[in-house]
Amino acid sequence: MTIGSQHKRFLVPGGVLAAALLLAGCAGTSKSPTATLPPPDAFAQLYDASGANRGRADIYRDASGLRVELIARGFGPGTYGMHVHAIGQCTPPEFTSAGPHWNPSGAQHGRENPMGAHHGDLPNLVVEPDEIGRATLRLVGSRLNGDGGLLDADGAAFVIHAGPDDYKTDPSGNSGGRVACGVIVAGGTGDD
Repeated sequence: MTIGSQHKRFLVPGGVLAAALLLAGCAGTSKSPTATLPPPDAFAQLYDASGANRGRADIYRDASGLRVELIARGFGPGTYGMHVHAIGQCTPPEFTSAGPHWNPSGAQHGRENPMGAHHGDLPNLVVEPDEIGRATLRLVGSRLNGDGGLLDADGAAFVIHAGPDDYKTDPSGNSGGRVACGVIVAGGTGDD
């Protein structure tokens, strides 16, 4: 599914996760789309295995849960799985230290899996030629702090995978290796 600059809304049965995905690009533009927004409640600065900056995910509390504003830099054209992972560690090169997908409700993986989805399951990121990947994602019913929140005792991480998520295979959607990772931390400061 190529999204380009269209809006798509994704809903998971049971209301575990709803995500609105917006992808548009501005090649050569380094200004964040969140530049006019207030500081985020949390963020994840994304890096690849070599330590290169690969973008940022800003997280805001809103009336329905959490909203994530993503910029992904340095990705070639293609489709990439994205997930929130359960542990706030990003040890290169494989980033397996981030653990499994964030799943406080004990569901299976995938928006198309009748036993899914994890809270951390997100739509795929589609990067068009000569564009920077941008997405707005909604994690309905999710919280930043407290019981079942992202910022629990071991934290959480935002991960981009090498391939697309098939939206149904438990536990990871067959989305391939982890190519970028960022620890989610409270506050709004960072490299971007």
